[in-house]
Amino acid sequence: MKKRDYILIGCILLIAAVCAGFFLLTGKKAQEAVVTVDGEVYGTYSLAKDQTIEIQDGNRLRIQNGQAKMEWADCPDQLCVHQKAIFRTGESIICLPNQVVVSVQGSKESELDGIVN
Repeated sequence: MKKRDYILIGCILLIAAVCAGFFLLTGKKAQEAVVTVDGEVYGTYSLAKDQTIEIQDGNRLRIQNGQAKMEWADCPDQLCVHQKAIFRTGESIICLPNQVVVSVQGSKESELDGIVN
């Protein structure tokens, strides 16, 4: 590879890192956690209030400091428990054996994207 190839690869990696950092740092914080069991909404909980939610005796969700984390589950693989806490709009925690999905959402009011004349 020539020197120009290395420069081109470096520039592409730098641009990708800047874009990823921008999206990670400016992602909207969610305002509520929606818990779904078997495809049905089990409950909607504010991320502003610290609380612990028992989900059908099979899972325990902890909401603390504006983040939601699966604290305990009776499933064998424990993947949902080992997943990081979620707080950005669109993030989710899924427990397949118990068919539990926890997703975070922003406010109900949609924001104006732009105006076209």
